[in-house]
Amino acid sequence: MLRTLRNLGRVTGIVRTIARYEALFLFEENDAPFFVKVGMAIITIGARPTPDLADKRNGEKLALALQNLGPGFIKLGQALSVRSDLVGEEIADDLATLQDSLPPFATTLARQSVEDEFGRPLDELFSSFDEEAIAAASIAQVHFAITTEGIPVAVKILRPDVEEAFARELELLYWLAEGVERHIPQARRLRPIEVIKTLSESVAMEMDLRLEAAAGDELRTNFDGDARFKVPKMDWTRTGKRVLTSERVSGVPVDEVTTLEEAGLDIETLVANMARAFFLQVFRDGFFHADLHPGNLLVDEVGAIQAVDFGIMGRLDKQTRYYLAEMMIGFLTADYAKVAAVHFRAGYVPSTQSEEAFAQAARAIAEPIMGQPLKDISLARLLAQLFTITERFEMQTQPQLLLLQKTMLVAEGVGRRLHPDTNMWELARPLIENWMEDALSPEAKAAEAMSEAGKLIERLPTLITDMSDSVSTMARDGLKLHPDTVGEMTGRRQSARWPWWAGAAIAVGLIIAAS
Repeated sequence: MLRTLRNLGRVTGIVRTIARYEALFLFEENDAPFFVKVGMAIITIGARPTPDLADKRNGEKLALALQNLGPGFIKLGQALSVRSDLVGEEIADDLATLQDSLPPFATTLARQSVEDEFGRPLDELFSSFDEEAIAAASIAQVHFAITTEGIPVAVKILRPDVEEAFARELELLYWLAEGVERHIPQARRLRPIEVIKTLSESVAMEMDLRLEAAAGDELRTNFDGDARFKVPKMDWTRTGKRVLTSERVSGVPVDEVTTLEEAGLDIETLVANMARAFFLQVFRDGFFHADLHPGNLLVDEVGAIQAVDFGIMGRLDKQTRYYLAEMMIGFLTADYAKVAAVHFRAGYVPSTQSEEAFAQAARAIAEPIMGQPLKDISLARLLAQLFTITERFEMQTQPQLLLLQKTMLVAEGVGRRLHPDTNMWELARPLIENWMEDALSPEAKAAEAMSEAGKLIERLPTLITDMSDSVSTMARDGLKLHPDTVGEMTGRRQSARWPWWAGAAIAVGLIIAAS
């Protein structure tokens, strides 16, 4: 009750802010319960619209409202930017423009944070520490510094009290998601609690800079020795929960095309390198940088792409990578039967649905996109369109694919700004096809089966010990059944007798376990 009252008070302020930006349309257009609509009507009495909204689209109004509500809601808007199934494509596009930037906090607080983290004076760690932050966002800001060994570094420092602020906002979002699942049954397939959980996990990683450093280190290891994609080295001796120190990298932001051309770099080759790096992260490693905006991608003097900021990363297991590769190739080759088969085999679409009908739906949404000139084809837009048919085919939201789709959308945008006549996915297509051929070859499948068998063999001693303990417990204490089970077997359902072979199977199993 206390939680409900506390959150209702916070929701009142949020709804009034959204109303001032004329952004309550999501509730008005969707089937919100009657009591929710009445409550919002009462809450928004007297809320005056913000000036200069007349020429704004709905998505722009919502983006302004979320920007005004603070850092947690900026993160929520960025998460919604990949949920075109929830908000529609136009609004998703507008939300994708939300920038996570805030004025920097005082340098005195930054210095104090570093000293508190390591329990040492700042000058024992750094011979110089820049007064001005070079970047500031909702969670942290970055200062350039030079270590006492004379190495130029970048020092990322969390904002004071940011953990408590985000914890309050995430707790509210969980409460709202629980209410949606409880009171709007048709929204359960969208798994709102799971979406907020994914957002929470992402924010948790950003709140512990040791995890971000570990993510950057893993990505760097994956590309060790690669001359076309580089990741800065982490300074672990100067990294803690609230401070991250890494090698300082310099370069031109990847979207500054004129500057790159003046430096004599080949832009088409740069797009090809981006496509290759993205492919290797997603398909080879199953671990990808999920915040690929231009500020996080710098190009050095020889054309190598340098990634920074590893707070938002994505993972895909091997099976999902197989499904994704088959799906992408199916769309690129207009093989919609393959696209449908992949969705059913992966379990994304329930087996009760028609595979032929899904193939037809996939064709209907893909042809308008795939029929465009090659340079305009957007696989990210295609994935977004797929999400729009989830309700018809009772598909559940796949959070790991939502993050990938958002990343693909940003990568496509960067690629198009660099070289509008090049499609990065077509450049990556041979890589994907070769990877699929190698990954699904009989030799690869046999190696994977041997690996899984090896893991099982490693676990056998533990399994045998567990089985032995279970048999010993049954021998000492007897086999205990739940009262409901006893009732089912005896009094309540006399007609439901076990067949002779079921008892025999149990007996054989116990004999094998005992031996």
